[in-house]
Amino acid sequence: MRVATEVERPVRGTRGAGGETIRAAVFDLDGTLANTLPPISKLLVKVASEQGCSVTARQAASAIGKPPGPAFGRLLGKPEDDGRVQAAISRYRELFAYEVLCQGPQLLFPGVTAGLSALRAHGVELAVATSKTTRSAEALLDVMGIRDLVGPVIGQDMVRRGKPHPEMVLRAAGRLGVAAWQSAYVGDTVGDMRMAVTARMEPVAVTYGLGTFGELAAVAGTRMCGSFKDVVSVIAAARPRPGVGVGAQPRRR
Repeated sequence: MRVATEVERPVRGTRGAGGETIRAAVFDLDGTLANTLPPISKLLVKVASEQGCSVTARQAASAIGKPPGPAFGRLLGKPEDDGRVQAAISRYRELFAYEVLCQGPQLLFPGVTAGLSALRAHGVELAVATSKTTRSAEALLDVMGIRDLVGPVIGQDMVRRGKPHPEMVLRAAGRLGVAAWQSAYVGDTVGDMRMAVTARMEPVAVTYGLGTFGELAAVAGTRMCGSFKDVVSVIAAARPRPGVGVGAQPRRR
């Protein structure tokens, strides 16, 4: 679905006289850049089964995007500090490389590599903010071959309050040296979009991930994108083309 759809929203900050200007884009990882939902769902089901809990693929999918503690706490019906939950987290991390990372560049959604490169050429600063640990996120970006295309990676372990609190996206924008209102957050869940709005960032939703079109569009102001190519179009359209050589500048880490 080709989309440049915008849901009507209240004014959320000062924009340039020539229209909106997006100087930075912060990305979610799972379901936005990486098609990890199928292998992660399968792994969650497997680990829950090892702990004696029968979990459906749909239940597993609903836990994706949450930190490991809340995810397994929900799946196993136990408090986060329960021994079975902690054992499940350890097992999940042990198997992640074998079940997910082994797929490498195949995990990328279509157009991601070219799209990130195009945004860089437009002078847009790039970062990642995810509920994964920073180490896990870095490893995934590395095996997919796109680590050098993005700058700072802000994981759950780098903030006191995770999604949907805006702390991680505000930290990402700060590391890039760009004001929140001149930044976009690209994600695939309602929580991602609400976080962006709270942070006064431009909420950009991809409809090929976890959230449905209706759920995502219900968040006022959300830009709806049916492909990563649409993401690039939405962001680049609000970004004046820079001078020669901007795309060659090193990423901030």
